[in-house]
Amino acid sequence: MTILMACLGVFVAYLPVTSVSVSLTAIQSALSTSTLQLSWVSDAFVLPMAAFILTAGVFGDVHGRKKVYLAGLLLSAAGAATSLTAHSIGQLWAGQALSGIGAAALLPTTLALISHAVPDHRERGKFIGFWAMCLLGALAIGGVVAGTILGHVGWRWIFLVPIPVALLAFGFSLRLLPESRAPRAGRLDWPGQITAALAITALVYGIIQGGAGSFGEAQVVVALAVAVISGVAFVLAERRSSHPMLDLALFRSPGFTATTLVAMVMFLGMIGFFFVLSLYFGMVQRLDTLGIAWRMLLITGAALLVSGVAGRVMHKISPRLMITTGLLMVTAALLTLLGADAGTSFASLSWRLILLGLGMGLVTTPMTAVAVASVPHPLAGMAAAGNNAFRQVGGALGPAVLGALLTSRAVSSLPGRLSDAGVDGPLADRLADATREGGLGAIGSVPFGAQAAQIQQAVGEAFLEGMRLCLTVSAGLTFLAAALAFALLRPRGTATSPEKVVRTSTARTPQTPQTPQASDRAESLVEKGA
Repeated sequence: MTILMACLGVFVAYLPVTSVSVSLTAIQSALSTSTLQLSWVSDAFVLPMAAFILTAGVFGDVHGRKKVYLAGLLLSAAGAATSLTAHSIGQLWAGQALSGIGAAALLPTTLALISHAVPDHRERGKFIGFWAMCLLGALAIGGVVAGTILGHVGWRWIFLVPIPVALLAFGFSLRLLPESRAPRAGRLDWPGQITAALAITALVYGIIQGGAGSFGEAQVVVALAVAVISGVAFVLAERRSSHPMLDLALFRSPGFTATTLVAMVMFLGMIGFFFVLSLYFGMVQRLDTLGIAWRMLLITGAALLVSGVAGRVMHKISPRLMITTGLLMVTAALLTLLGADAGTSFASLSWRLILLGLGMGLVTTPMTAVAVASVPHPLAGMAAAGNNAFRQVGGALGPAVLGALLTSRAVSSLPGRLSDAGVDGPLADRLADATREGGLGAIGSVPFGAQAAQIQQAVGEAFLEGMRLCLTVSAGLTFLAAALAFALLRPRGTATSPEKVVRTSTARTPQTPQTPQASDRAESLVEKGA
């Protein structure tokens, strides 16, 4: 029952991700949003997830994972209900933020529940593979369900689906899920929480606003300065805290350090590219939401298929080999997409998207399993939360960074594309002014007149220029992640001794006395993960 509830929880947490991604074009049209406002629809979910995931992990370790899990389900349902009734972009942001906080509560607790229920690292790897399959299954199903709904009713109804699923899981878990805590004393680390939330929020805000305008603007400079100062304050607070939210000694484990860095860099490139890819299908290829969902399903379906296999063979194949190979496959797929244009057929795109999904599936399960197994068993909840937090920071920065690059390149190239299409004079000036103010989405506010076909072609070509820049950046980031995985996930004999994690954590954090067998098992987990 614990494993089932953990998998259902991560399903609820990730169900809104692709359902919103494939609906961005419909949301933009219905609410008349700019590209900047649209990027906040995704970031309003990911940002609070990144900011509060560490707190949720520690709170679950101290006060009970079941309590945090149940709270996450209720917050997810409340966020979906808020978005379901949204009639403004602000209310949609609020609903997404509530859902993001709910996901922050669910992600670390679901992994910690699995770690508590299955202490053996080999058996745990299989169940983490199932957990990853449920995560990817939510991504796969969410897009198709949203596409089907939008084919019959309005975009708001895509938020109906998570509500009964979350409430059903809540009802079963309330009666059947056992409570668990980490075997150590502790308390919430408020200085760490506040500085971490400030650093993450200020960084994402500064990048989004800087990309939409100028990085020299006062508000952008202040935001980035706050991010740097808060980041330094977070490190200092964690070093001095007797009960840190993120024990920096975890980074003495090569396995934890490697998977955390890889997760952040990979998600920065991939989540940002999904944002761009959805807009490409909607704005350039003029597909409806269901058409977008089926194409996204090629990615998530392939990832789902491979992740299940990866969970079963992790004890036979080196995680270093699986993660590095998967990231190189993702890099290759992104580079092949550079040739995509408005007329690229479904058949031509399909093999590239499948390759992308296969690479993702090969990375997701071993990356999560190594992060959890590479630290002492009592710190599994903190390790899961830390790995997920850095992953979500990358996910929050992805739409911000790539959305800014997309808008900047597309807007700067639009005047030239309009001129090539024979659109000039006052009409071209109005179109250029509109896009500078609100991105490509604002171009619909200008009447096209008799030159609608030429304008749409010019906008599509400008978008493709921006998308190719984003593809190049995403490919560079995933290649960097592959290099990090290959360099840091070394065989045990060449890595930093993992026992240092145990000794340092024990010295700084009061531990509940363990039996010799439990202590041996914790050290064995560290060695296996490293």
